[in-house]
Amino acid sequence: MDLSNINPILLIASIMISATPILLAALGEMVVEKSGVLNLGVEGMMISGAVIGFIVAINTGAPLLGFATAAVAGAVLSLSFGILTQVLLSNQVATGLGLTLLGLGLSSLLGKPYEGMKAETLPKLDIPVLGDLPVVGRMLFSHDIMVYLSLALVVAVWAFLKYTRAGLILRAVGESHDSAHALGYKVVRVRLLAIMFGGACAGLGGAYLSLVRVPQWTEGMTAGAGWIALAIVVFASWRAGRVLIGAYLFGGITVLQLNLQAAGLTWGVQYLSMSPYLITILVLVFISSNRSRSNHDAPATLGRTFHATR
Repeated sequence: MDLSNINPILLIASIMISATPILLAALGEMVVEKSGVLNLGVEGMMISGAVIGFIVAINTGAPLLGFATAAVAGAVLSLSFGILTQVLLSNQVATGLGLTLLGLGLSSLLGKPYEGMKAETLPKLDIPVLGDLPVVGRMLFSHDIMVYLSLALVVAVWAFLKYTRAGLILRAVGESHDSAHALGYKVVRVRLLAIMFGGACAGLGGAYLSLVRVPQWTEGMTAGAGWIALAIVVFASWRAGRVLIGAYLFGGITVLQLNLQAAGLTWGVQYLSMSPYLITILVLVFISSNRSRSNHDAPATLGRTFHATR
């Protein structure tokens, strides 16, 4: 094994790319769960966003339009989940699993004619001055716009939940939907908006997979990314900063194990392949087990149905 083949600059740059789809999906799901809703359909929304964004980008030659369409597709799919669970009062777990199955089947049907095609990817941003810095310029400041959008969303979601009135209302709905309803807040409307935001983020994450990380369509290309996003939200204690750490941890281990295989490490390849999932879960379990109980724990009404008539 020749470790000299691993370029640390490219390694860190690759980590940022690898973590972006997970970060986008996990941030969206965190907002959904903060409103008291458990949506297990993240995988389905990601794969749907991946195929629809790819199809639009292929046919228009505009990857940004592909991302926008993927976000809309994710939001529409999530809205169907929201109507079923918040208006028709169906079971959230069963409906979320159904959404995942729907997304996987839909993506397989729509993507069949596009297998093997290459899509135009997003250009790298040449940030003046910062991009020209030695080492860190190429490492941190030479990425596409979606990498920086995902990082900006971490700050925006944190500030929204902590400092804005709308964020306070959303958290109140998640903590006690009956009390929020008694105060005159539209619980169902708040949750539907949160659900649509989560779907849009999942759609963006899926589109990033098919348009940037691997700029082609492959059936099942999310490969469990939606489930990892769900796990990261729980083990990160519903904190935006910890979601960022969890996503970059998973992305880092994924890239590292691929680099180790490329460097010639052949022993236990199957263990290397499963290491990103195992190590991410173990580290996040350790983090969550050492936190004190606080207002960042699971929302009290997470997964519970709201009945407006009672």
